[in-house]
Amino acid sequence: MALLEIAHATRRFGDFVAVDGVSLAIEAGEFFTLLGPSGCGKTTLLRMIAGFDLPDAGRILLNGEDLADRPPEARPLRTVFQSYALFPHMTVQGNVAFPLKMAKTPAAEAAAKIEEALADVRLTGFNSRFPHELSGGQRQRVAIARALVTHPTVLLLDEPLAALDAKLREEMQIELINMQKEVGITFVYVTHDQTEALALSHRIAVMNRGKVEQVDAPDRLYGYPKTRFVAGFIGTCNLLVGPVLGRSGETVTIAVPDLGPVQVHSVAGAEHGEGAVAVRPEKVRLAAQGTASAHDNRFSGTIAGFLYQGDVTVYRVKADQGHEIEALLANSSSGLAKFFEVGDRVEMSWPADAGHHVEG
Repeated sequence: MALLEIAHATRRFGDFVAVDGVSLAIEAGEFFTLLGPSGCGKTTLLRMIAGFDLPDAGRILLNGEDLADRPPEARPLRTVFQSYALFPHMTVQGNVAFPLKMAKTPAAEAAAKIEEALADVRLTGFNSRFPHELSGGQRQRVAIARALVTHPTVLLLDEPLAALDAKLREEMQIELINMQKEVGITFVYVTHDQTEALALSHRIAVMNRGKVEQVDAPDRLYGYPKTRFVAGFIGTCNLLVGPVLGRSGETVTIAVPDLGPVQVHSVAGAEHGEGAVAVRPEKVRLAAQGTASAHDNRFSGTIAGFLYQGDVTVYRVKADQGHEIEALLANSSSGLAKFFEVGDRVEMSWPADAGHHVEG
């Protein structure tokens, strides 16, 4: 039995359905992420788990117990908000002690719990500091310590890194991974940042318009998206759409307008009608025009632009038929390493199994 089960949960606000019949099973000790664009329903779902909002239909169960009649403070769950919500007039110790005071924990017992929580987030010795004396990352860790001090069964995190700069956000991602391993508590994490979700999570639920499009491990989501939305939302993707021309064994051919026939490995479906192929830019091989390639899909084109990103360069290639394809090449030498210039003629190619057939 899953630790946390969400069964057909629905939440409406007037005519707007924020969460539409969502069912999820989250295991003990898992770092589980709700990922999606703004307005997809992920924060509403988190609020229903926390008890700040109630479902109009469906159930939320913890260890098999329906939480419907339990207010937020009576649930063995704690929430870390994007704003951290620290009390500015209280010290670090005072902030972390607050939930224990509400629970009427004896002073001697509370002191040990506070020190343990601060040690968990690597803030031993910061007891007497005030929030304004801390960095953004330290304030975030205080908020997590306050949530952990009562040893909740599940820790809910609502975009806790969104306000941090890029470097600090990356550092805190590593902190969160290590912390979750050390404390062994189930984390349910909300974010709109695909890279963050891929880096942190054991599993990810991708949400769109109140529904869950796919639940999978990060590498499965990236490599084998089930729908066009997931393919386009997770990372960068060339989405090639067109009528299905036919199937030969496990290879389907799709006629992509302004490009031509594209072959893709597909074990089921896609016999006729419209098909879509997701091809990641790093799967596209670029070579000077006239270079032979044994790949199933081969197209000529012209470099329309490129974006140097340090370790890689992303190229936009306009095929002779008019369709644009993105290709990513690693930079193997130092400096501004450009393999091709705008206007260069190139050959694009990729094998059929480098692409992935997607639905919807």
